[in-house]
Amino acid sequence: MPNFCAAPNCTRKSTQSDLAFFRFPRDPERCRIWVENCRRADLEAKTADQLNKHYRLCAKHFDPAMVCKTSPYRTVLKDTAIPTIFDLTSHLKNPHTRHRKRIKELTEDDIRRMKERRLAAEQRSSKKEEESPNTNNAEPQLSAEEKEYRDYLRSSFEILLLLGKQGIPLTVDKVSETEFKPNNFQALLDYSMNAGDAALRKRFSTMAVNTEYLSSTQLNQLLDVCENTVREEMLMEVRESRFFSLVTGELVEFSKEKYLPLFLRYVNQQNLIREELLDFLPFGDGDECGLVEQLEAQLTERWGLSMEDCRGQAHKACGTSTIKMKAVAVLLMEKYKFALHVPCSHMALNIHLANNLPFPNVQVVMETLRRITKFFETPSTQAELEKAIGTHHQKNEDKATALKEACGCRWTEQHNVFDVLLDVLPPLLLCMDNVRDNDDGLFTSATVASAYSIAEILADFEFIVTVVILKNVLTFTRAFGRNLQGDTLDVFSAANSLTAVLHSLNEVNDNIDVYHEFWYEEAISLASLMEIPVSIPRLFLRKQRSIDAGEIQAELYFKEYVTIPVIRGIMQEVEDMFSDTHLKALKCLSLVPAVMGHMKFNTTEENYADIYRNDLPNPDTLPAELHCWRIKWKHRGKEVRLPTTIHETLQLPDVKFFPNVNSFLKVLSTLPVLKLEGGSDDTATKRLQAYLDNTPVKNWHKSLAMLHVNSHVKHDLDVMVDKYCRLYPEDEGEGEEPAEEEPVEEDAAAAN
Repeated sequence: MPNFCAAPNCTRKSTQSDLAFFRFPRDPERCRIWVENCRRADLEAKTADQLNKHYRLCAKHFDPAMVCKTSPYRTVLKDTAIPTIFDLTSHLKNPHTRHRKRIKELTEDDIRRMKERRLAAEQRSSKKEEESPNTNNAEPQLSAEEKEYRDYLRSSFEILLLLGKQGIPLTVDKVSETEFKPNNFQALLDYSMNAGDAALRKRFSTMAVNTEYLSSTQLNQLLDVCENTVREEMLMEVRESRFFSLVTGELVEFSKEKYLPLFLRYVNQQNLIREELLDFLPFGDGDECGLVEQLEAQLTERWGLSMEDCRGQAHKACGTSTIKMKAVAVLLMEKYKFALHVPCSHMALNIHLANNLPFPNVQVVMETLRRITKFFETPSTQAELEKAIGTHHQKNEDKATALKEACGCRWTEQHNVFDVLLDVLPPLLLCMDNVRDNDDGLFTSATVASAYSIAEILADFEFIVTVVILKNVLTFTRAFGRNLQGDTLDVFSAANSLTAVLHSLNEVNDNIDVYHEFWYEEAISLASLMEIPVSIPRLFLRKQRSIDAGEIQAELYFKEYVTIPVIRGIMQEVEDMFSDTHLKALKCLSLVPAVMGHMKFNTTEENYADIYRNDLPNPDTLPAELHCWRIKWKHRGKEVRLPTTIHETLQLPDVKFFPNVNSFLKVLSTLPVLKLEGGSDDTATKRLQAYLDNTPVKNWHKSLAMLHVNSHVKHDLDVMVDKYCRLYPEDEGEGEEPAEEEPVEEDAAAAN
């Protein structure tokens, strides 16, 4: 949302001007002087905190000597700055025009009191200057050596930001261990020196060309400061927005250690829904309680956030980390009841549900899907799959064409993945066999080995049965999951259809014998087509013999150990994931005007609004405000289009006149189950995945990954230089521990 200038007869706003906008000061005395000078009678009743939070003055109303531009991105006021330049007469030229910012007419008493207060303020200011003469002076003069040092740091940070933005790795490949080859950072330092960077040339020109300019400790210090400064910019937005949700990604390995990507989702001051990568959390071998404590310490102690303001959590886990992250979600919800555990909008619900099932046979299927995704990333293997599909369906070209389209880009991440997998299973096994033969020598030994191991899994009868069961059970949740990732109206419909989904799953569970018989016959038919014998897993048979148990029929085994556990596991996951509180939150999407219109404006948000009652600015007026909100859209003009998303609704200029609705929609926006709206398709999750896909594994670097993903965040080199000089003074040893870091203040006016 743009900032509007609070001065009378001033129509400037931040989106149409390069001027700086300053908050009213928090200090009550200074704030009162600002209000008096503005001559806004309607502001006199407001507190200093209210004015600081909601009102701004543009730089045009201050003496230029009071405004300091410390960098291209940072403009601050002096501590004693008072607005003195105002247009208090232009409205008189058009007396019939309505003015929202009415100018107060001053009486003689008002003028006398203003003069007395200004005189007292000037006396206090002069006394303060006498006691501390250097307080309001310009920045202390730097020596020539200090200037050169700061210029060197600025150039170094510029190069590191370039490395991160372009995804350039630090390390380079060497022919031999004895060969000296500078890293990419040093190579860019050399390039900058050759291009005329005087600060770098003076610092490094006397050093031998076959030595490292900076030690690994110094380089890590520069990277840490760079990364922390960029992170602080994002954290300032999160703190301003207050409410957020926690989203974690799949584990990433840096320097042979596992890390958990940590994203925060929030609504910024422009009412844009953001989801940003904030850090990589070490993911050790400790228990779930230790990981929860680590998460809490990161968010509260290091970042200054409150877990009481966390409104949701989603964990995009897979493999062995799934069970641990489920336990983390449960522990967090026990401590913070509004940190709802919800599915992540980046992952299809059916894949999320299957990933969460703790059964070994299901985990084998999910791991095989991930390996298949990796296997077909190259054009040659994808071409081989299409060739195998054509061969298998040579008598049915329409079927072959449809299957080739279905097996396009990232088909293993779609809602219907198990349906497609069953259809493509015979040609997929044929493809793996052809790659194993490698008659034309097109594939590397690593690709051949991978094809061999995947083929062994595909040719296992237990794998086929598990895929058939997953496909049939998850058919009942497929449409529900697709709606969850759809438009706002689709999500609202999904929330109201969950009862029907659970009813269908319960009906299957009650008649499991009948359903299993049909599904088992489907598995037998597919195995026969692929010439795979029906068999019980060898490990199970060995255990049976060891306890001298009797023979067990294959159909009974797969019913007891696959079908029943899967159907009951999916039912439990759906019930846990979509709690009553979660469903109430989703049903509050009826606040979006298009959903209201679909419901003929007969909505009952009041029945569900209690869940976020304490998050609203004026909860007692909520029923009346909701009534006015419905009336506003019900009796709109014919040419007025109903906003269809939360983002569109929050961008309306008059939504601020409905403070409870505004706050409610912002809280709902943070829920990770809802897809990101209002921004480009270039999300932090996709940028991280692009970095991992395009950078060799051996060159993955935690800090550079952070800088790459957050290259869109505005950075201030001067702030980085100041922070580095404070943490690592030049005369200290390079291995010393840094001092405790202080929070960066937004501007001088806000700090007072």
